[in-house]
Amino acid sequence: QVQLEESGGGSVQAGGSLRLSCSVSRITDCLTWFRQAPGKEREGVALSGARGRSYAESVKGRFTISIDHAKNTVDLQMNSLKPEDTAMYYCAADGWCSGGNLLRPDAFDWWGQGTQVTVSS
Repeated sequence: QVQLEESGGGSVQAGGSLRLSCSVSRITDCLTWFRQAPGKEREGVALSGARGRSYAESVKGRFTISIDHAKNTVDLQMNSLKPEDTAMYYCAADGWCSGGNLLRPDAFDWWGQGTQVTVSS
């Protein structure tokens, strides 16, 4: 069992930055961030696995996922934000994954409650 809690969401203008943090009860070898905009499916944004990290094409070069083992957090640094990044952001965990690719939401057993990110133009 893993408990997760997100923080750091908010409102920002296009071009700005936000840093999301997800506090986890224990670090696993598969930690990820998803997002879901109104009327759209939940999509994977960034994933950290045992052997690497993966990103959605839409965020590559702008978002960075990182693990802080001292604080037990998985963070998402988001730069050069765009209005289309507006969504509810969720962190999720599973026991293990390679990190070679993003996974579908149903691959994850443990989820946080989400934090809202709004980017205005």
